[in-house]
Amino acid sequence: EIAPPLVGGVGEGEIVDANLTERAKGLRKSSTDAEIFLWKFLRTKQVEGLKFRRQQPIGKYIADFVCFEKSLIIEVDGGHHSTDRDADRDSWLISQGFKVLRFWNHDVLLNIEGVVEMIRESCLSHPPLPPPIKGGVTTK
Repeated sequence: EIAPPLVGGVGEGEIVDANLTERAKGLRKSSTDAEIFLWKFLRTKQVEGLKFRRQQPIGKYIADFVCFEKSLIIEVDGGHHSTDRDADRDSWLISQGFKVLRFWNHDVLLNIEGVVEMIRESCLSHPPLPPPIKGGVTTK
């Protein structure tokens, strides 16, 4: 029997929780107006050619949007979010190497250009890649 995959290849090596995966699918089907609007700008590699996923399980959480290539998570929040719970969640995600950007629903709906520009700038300001490993294969 084949073991289930790890969640997104990140986190604490947790096994994918079938309930969490089903919940993420449900969230994709019942996205808020702000999430649907932002997704129009993130899908099909429209931001710097980067691939974003929506309602993606990561560890025990579900991120609204994630770009694994840049380790960037984007959350779109309405009035129902708990600041304490969001702080705990953000702290864990940051400990896993992610940067978390949060936007209010009304900011996405009323200032999409500014939101997309902040996401783009965050993607471009990632740390430089490490130098190549020394002692590799040489050719003469």
